Parts: sequence; structure tokens; C-alpha cells
Amino acid sequence: MILLYITIGLFIIYSILILFYRAGWLELKSFSQTDHEPSVKISVIIPARNEEENIGKLLSSLEKQTYPSHLYEVIVVDDHSTDNTLTVVNSYSFAKLIRLEFDNINSYKKKAIETGIAAASGDLIVTTDADCIVPANWLKTIASFKEKTNAFFIAAPVVLENESNLLQTFQTLDFLVLQGITAASVQKRFHNMCNGANLAYERKVFFEVNGFTGIDHIASGDDMLLMQKIAQRFPEKASYLLSKDVIVTTPAAKTWKEFFSQRIRWSSKATDYNDIKIFSTLFLVYFFNCALLALFISGFWMHFLWLGLIGILILKTIIELTFIYPVAKFYNKQNLIKWFPFFQPMHILYTVIAGWLGVFGSFEWKGRRVK
Repeated sequence: MILLYITIGLFIIYSILILFYRAGWLELKSFSQTDHEPSVKISVIIPARNEEENIGKLLSSLEKQTYPSHLYEVIVVDDHSTDNTLTVVNSYSFAKLIRLEFDNINSYKKKAIETGIAAASGDLIVTTDADCIVPANWLKTIASFKEKTNAFFIAAPVVLENESNLLQTFQTLDFLVLQGITAASVQKRFHNMCNGANLAYERKVFFEVNGFTGIDHIASGDDMLLMQKIAQRFPEKASYLLSKDVIVTTPAAKTWKEFFSQRIRWSSKATDYNDIKIFSTLFLVYFFNCALLALFISGFWMHFLWLGLIGILILKTIIELTFIYPVAKFYNKQNLIKWFPFFQPMHILYTVIAGWLGVFGSFEWKGRRVK
């Protein structure tokens, strides 16, 4: 019974948190470009390692930008690729290619971004991943938002492009939840969340906070840990750009192994947050899911606990749906909502496993084993 009472208590706090996120999402207004033609110089930084199958699509989408070509540059930083990534990049004359010289370091991606920024001439750094595709008005909208808000750090939406099977549909819905929480948390200035596939920040601010110094030993965190540093120095200058014109698409993981490796990597930086609010949030979510799993296991000996578990899961699903539906509608993914209740057990299990291994295990990233 004690376990049931603890789970109910965690559920109540969790429900309040989800409703808080819902309020934050609903507060956001979709941004429209201003009539004034932006004039900010942008440097797009793309770290790349063995991306011959993807980077051509990204560069083609960057080639089609509506932003004046003289106001943006594209810098690809190759991270020791062993495939034909260099050949693909060199076929796009507008892209500047830099080879990462550093080796035997723990965070190659941070070093690649840092190297790209050092070579950049733009006032605004925009980052994305080599396997992404960006819309035509991406840079124009980001620049317009920057000039209107004077934000030092801009987080923007990302969506998974594939949902052709069970794994990819699950990932898409799970990622929608994360994107909704990201937008709401930034809007409410509750805690810092973002995704490196769609970020913008002032070049001078990057140097003012000493870039990745202090977090460069951590394999992941080129996005959220940097945001944390900037938000601590300039707490009112981080904003979320909600606009369909800046939604970056990225492919879902193709295998369960790839998916878990990605989520373990994301979880691995949890202990490095010095923001008590995000750490407490992650702690709550993790132990709530642990409690739900414990209820299920304990039910084999005390069957009445399964009734309590079913009741909590039904209420949990209803509350989460009030949050996820408007998020899914923004991304035109509301057709996937019907699958959301069925993925509850899968979400609980993967959260517990990935959270544990993120702290105590290791993961593979870009062909490298990271502890």
C-alpha cells in the first residue's frame, strides 16, 4: 500500500507539472516575419561525421534559402569522416569546409562547433545537424525574430520526419512531448531546454560565457548545457521561436539499438545540470516512471495494485493528451494521437532503462564508444 500511496503522490505532482507545461505552450504565439527586411549576418555551423547519405539534402535546402545569400555563410566542420562526406560537401560551392584537427577528446561535436564559430564571420550563429532538412524561410524567420526580440539565445522547433513503423511512430510521439516541454519551459522561463538541430545564439555571447569551457569534458550537451550557461548570465534573453517556417526535420532512429543509444546519450548529461529546476523535473519524471514499473511488478504478489496502476495510467494518459494534442496539431501530427495511449507501457520501460544507463552505462555515438 505504501508504494501505491507514493505513486499517487508522484502522479499528483507530475500532473500539475504537465498542466503547467500545457499553459506555457498555449501562451506561445506563432511568430510571423516582419515587413522589415532583416540585415543580420548569419553563420550556419554544421558538425558532420560520416554523413554522406544525408548532408547533401541539408545543403540543398540551405541553397534554397530566401534569405539574401550575401548575409549568410555555411560552414561544415568535418569530424574525421571515413566515408564520402567531404566529396559531397565540396560539390556545393557555397559551403565552406573545415577539417577538425583535434583527436582523443571526449566531445568532438562541441569542438567541431567551437572550431566553426572561430572561423565564422556572422554575428548570429545558427546550428543544425548534418542529417536535417531546413525550410526555405528558416534563416529569414530566425533573423526577423532576432531583430524583433533581441534574444541572445533562440530555441526553435524540430520534428521527426518518419513514422512508417512502430518504432518510428513511438519516437515521433515521444519527441513531440519533448518539443512541447521545450517550448513551454522556455516560454515560462522555468528551466532551459533546446535541441541542437535548431538553435541560434549571438557569436559574441558565446565568447562572453567562454563557449564550452567547463562542459567540454561531457560528450553530449552542446545545446542544453550551452543554453544553461547563457541563461545564467543573461536570464531574460533566451526565447523560443514558434513558427512553422522554422521547423527543422530530422530522421527517426532506424533501429531500437540506435534509439536507445540516442536516448542514453541524452540522459547522460542529466547529472551535469546545475539548474535545480530541470534536475528536479528529471528526478520527478524518472522516479514516477520507476514507481509505475514497481507497481506492475509488485502486482504479481498483490493483485489489487494492478487496479491502482490501471487507474493511474488512465488518468495520466488523459492529462498528457490535453498537453500533447495542441503540440501535435502545430506539427500536423494529430493523426498519430490515436496511438498515444497504447505506447504508455513502452514509454515507462524505456524511460527507466535509458535513465539508468545514461548515468551508469555507456553509449555509442558516431562510431565511438562513450562512457
